[in-house]
Formats: sequence, structure tokens, C-alpha cells
Amino acid sequence: MQSMSRKGNCIDNGATEQIFGHIKDEFFKGRKWATFEEFKKDLDAYIVHWNTRRRQVKLKGLTPEEFRNQSLAA
Repeated sequence: MQSMSRKGNCIDNGATEQIFGHIKDEFFKGRKWATFEEFKKDLDAYIVHWNTRRRQVKLKGLTPEEFRNQSLAA
């Protein structure tokens, strides 16, 4: 387990920065929300999409949910 007090390195933040980059490109770009509540509702829906319904090449075209169910069924 890494210490939370040590200096951060780019490798530590790589996965997080990659996800934030995708969110900025796919979710934020060119959009505006009238209220924070609308933004939060849309962001929550996007996170559900990201974690369950988004098809991934590294999972052979399956969604993460389909991949998990396939693993559990075996």
C-alpha cells in the first residue's frame, strides 16, 4: 500500500487522468447545463453507462457487465 503523504508521480495518476480525459471528450465537450442538478443527473447516468454498458475492445467487444456475467456463468 502506498503512502498518501509521499510525492505523487505521473504513473500513480495515469489511470485517473485517462478516465477524466475520456469524460471531458465524451461528456463535457460542447455541452452546457442550466442547473447543477441537471448536470449531476446527466453525469450519474454517464457513469452508469461507463461502468456497465460501454463496449470495450479489450473485452472483445463486450460491455463490462456482459464480461462479468460471462465470467460468473463459467
